[in-house]
Formats: sequence, C-alpha cells, structure tokens
Amino acid sequence: MALRARLNQDDKTAVPRAVGAARTLAADIPRLILDARKVAATVIHGIHGRRRAGPGENFWQYRRFMSGEPANRVDWRRSARDDMLYVREQEWEAAHTIWLWPDRSPSMTFRSQLAQESKLERALMLTFALAEVLVDGGERVGVPGLMRPSGSRAMIDRMAEAIMHDPAERSSLPHGFAPAGLSEIVVLSDLWSPTDEVRKTIAQLSANGAAGHIVQVVDPAEEVFPYSGRIEFVEPETGEMITAGRAENWRADYEARIVRHRADIRADTDRLRWTFNIHRTDRSAADILLSLHARMGAGQDGTGKNRWRPAAQARSA
Repeated sequence: MALRARLNQDDKTAVPRAVGAARTLAADIPRLILDARKVAATVIHGIHGRRRAGPGENFWQYRRFMSGEPANRVDWRRSARDDMLYVREQEWEAAHTIWLWPDRSPSMTFRSQLAQESKLERALMLTFALAEVLVDGGERVGVPGLMRPSGSRAMIDRMAEAIMHDPAERSSLPHGFAPAGLSEIVVLSDLWSPTDEVRKTIAQLSANGAAGHIVQVVDPAEEVFPYSGRIEFVEPETGEMITAGRAENWRADYEARIVRHRADIRADTDRLRWTFNIHRTDRSAADILLSLHARMGAGQDGTGKNRWRPAAQARSA
C-alpha cells in the first residue's frame, strides 16, 4: 500500500514535469527546424556526389569496353572520337536506410551558463539537419521506435511532429533495436548512462553488421567541471541530490572518470570500426554535421564500397 502511494505521488510530480517539458519542446521546435535547415543548406552546398560508378541518372565517367560485355553498352558517340570502344558509366545513386537516434531523456535538458542551448536542443537540431542532408542526397531516414524509414522531402516536419506527440518514455539509448546489416545508425546522446549499458546497446545495434556513428553531445561545463565551493548536484533522471562541500576537490576524480568512460566506449566502436565523436554545444553544429556526413557510408575500409555496392554483392564478399 505504501509503495502504491509512493508511485501515485511520483506520478503527480512526474506528469506536470513531462507536460512542461513537452510544451517547452513544442515551442522550441520551429526555431530548431529553422536552425537545422540553415545548417543543412551550408553542408549540402559543400557536398559532392557519391563519386563512384553504379546505377543512376548522373554521368560518372567513361571507361574502356571490356571483352565479353554486351555491345549495347558501348557509347558509340564517344568511341567515334578514338580508336577504342568506351562505356558510359553513371554515378551510383542507391538509396540506403539511415536510422537517427536523438537522446531525449531528462539529462539532455541540461544547459550551463557556458552554452547557448541545451544538449536536447542541439541533438534535435543535428538530427533534423542530418535528415535534411541525407534525404536531399536520396537516402531513406527513420527514427527507431518512432518513424519508419522514408525519403520524404517533408522529413523534418514529419520527424518534428512525431517527436512532439510521442507518448513513450524518453530513454537515453535505443533499447531493443537492431538495424539491418546494410543500414547505418547515428546515435546522438550525452552517453552518461552506465558504461555497461552503453556497451550493451552498441553490441545490440551492431548485431546484424550495421555501420554506426556515436556522437556524445555534451555541455561545456561537463567537459571542464567549472565548479567550486559548496555545490548541490541534482541527478536529472532520478532527482537524487548530492552536495559537495568544496566542489573543486572533485575535479581531478571527475576528469579521470570521464576519460575511462570514453575509453571503454571508444574501445567498442574501434573494434566494430564505428565512429565516435565528442560534440560540445558551444561548438559549430555545421562542423560535426560535415564530419558525420563525410564518414557515413565509408565502410570498414573507408572507401564507401561496403555501403554502396548492391546487396547481393555485399553478401557474397
């Protein structure tokens, strides 16, 4: 009976917090969409094509005709200018599925005086911008447990609508999800979950051989620990509090724990040949977006062939 009363009391405090957070997010979404489109436009302007041969509409290159190929593949106009026979190749334009996971848990709402926006705002803006860039490039984008993959030009608006009306619990990591082997997943999270939980999630996401990109989104205060004197710290997920008499004495231990935590995560991503990036909310969003896009589809050898070759060929390799 006491447990039920406690749960009811927790509900009474949790629901208003959730409603308030939802309303704040709903009010911020239009601005985040606008910012995302500005960043995406900057990145798209600097993006080139797939830069590899394959089925598509855009010309890629001429190559010499090889014995045994069908004669109808010869480009006779180009061949007439030389003594050799040439084949006209198009640039590969196969659509792939990219899963995007923005962490929307309570810890992401943190914003110190050193940053202009919260981790949640930055993660959502990067998610929207990356979706815009990928869809513009002909990809299909989805959100685990929230949106099926789509190449819709209205992707940002659809994604924002789904996020605002999502009744599910805001978990830090995409539990119970394993993308297909030829897809990719981008996780944008502060990754302050226990190390074992993060490593378990990475193992689950990579179970089918999917490529992955982990971006730890952090507030600058979480990097430099600028606290001194008597400070009360509140755990955003549980509401638990702890008081430091002289917070500056905690700095060295805090920094050492962060190094170990990241080293454990990086060991897993390196083993899987995934990418691991750290992004501070006081840094340029365009920089991390460009870095992500450059690495996406690189495959295990960094050339991109694993992502863009046909599925049958990938399975036989």
